[in-house]
Amino acid sequence: MKKILILALIAATAFSCGTPKTVQESKKVIKGYWTLDNVSYGSSGKFNVTLFNDTSAECFEGSSWRFIPNNNTATYNIENPNCPTGERNFIFTIVEIDPASGLYDFIIKPTNAKGKSEDNSGFRVHLAQLSESSMRWEQTVSLEGKPFKINMNFSKINEQ
Repeated sequence: MKKILILALIAATAFSCGTPKTVQESKKVIKGYWTLDNVSYGSSGKFNVTLFNDTSAECFEGSSWRFIPNNNTATYNIENPNCPTGERNFIFTIVEIDPASGLYDFIIKPTNAKGKSEDNSGFRVHLAQLSESSMRWEQTVSLEGKPFKINMNFSKINEQ
């Protein structure tokens, strides 16, 4: 009886520490190829925005992305010939921020091709919308001491 109670306690602990169901479902949906269609802002005007300490938001528009959730790795490829082109690597984590509402964030950490980060920095974006065909990230930064929202709108493309 004592062994059964201990096994039940261990099993309950293991299941309670597992990945939340919404995160597991999100990983299934996000798997594959995406295009970053456009970047928009929560305020009107012309802004000079650099995303992920890489390049301008304009350069990111039209970039292709690939997510591999089973090892939390991904790449994006800047294809605009007027920009620093090429493939970039990163690792990602989906973090549930409110289990009751199912809200979650996306943490992106740029790496080299072997999965190593040069400066161990990362970026948090809110995964505001995710469906089988579209995804929207929202990142809130500070502009002149006030919150400034950056929206990144993706569409899923056929498997390559």
